[in-house]
Amino acid sequence: TFAENVVRKTNERVLVATPLAVGPQTLREAQKFGIEAGRSRDGNLPKEKIVVTNYEQLDKFNPQDFTGFVGDEASILKNFDGKTKATVTEFVRLLPYRLLCTATPAPNDYIELGTSSEALGELGYMDMITRFFKKDEVKYECGLGRRDEYRLRHHAESAFWKWVCSWMRACRLPS
Repeated sequence: TFAENVVRKTNERVLVATPLAVGPQTLREAQKFGIEAGRSRDGNLPKEKIVVTNYEQLDKFNPQDFTGFVGDEASILKNFDGKTKATVTEFVRLLPYRLLCTATPAPNDYIELGTSSEALGELGYMDMITRFFKKDEVKYECGLGRRDEYRLRHHAESAFWKWVCSWMRACRLPS
């Protein structure tokens, strides 16, 4: 796994963040493949170099204790203004090894890709919007106001997808 390879290369810790219900499964999978991983939900570090926690507990950990981060079910970052997105992005900002994993990598809204890009240390969310998208003001259907919507600029479409391919990878069968 990614986390195990980072530990082998650096002999430093890697934090794996999961949704609450997925943590035990992650530990079972690690054990199944002979990977030593421990769980912490309070910020105390286990003896293992790979530490599994849930996203809601991330603020209890110090990023300086880790050299790598794996975000499982990373579609959790798609909420542009969400607390979890902000916490993850700030936590991983200076870590040299970062991986976000999701079974839903192709969002319905391309702008969601900006939240992953920012967390991985690539182009920031707002910089991505400025470079590749055009803002359209749209009336709410009920007529009670306006909201901003963004659409991919036609002339930037090829550059946008080249940029996405420069930092994102997809596979159909991870095995």
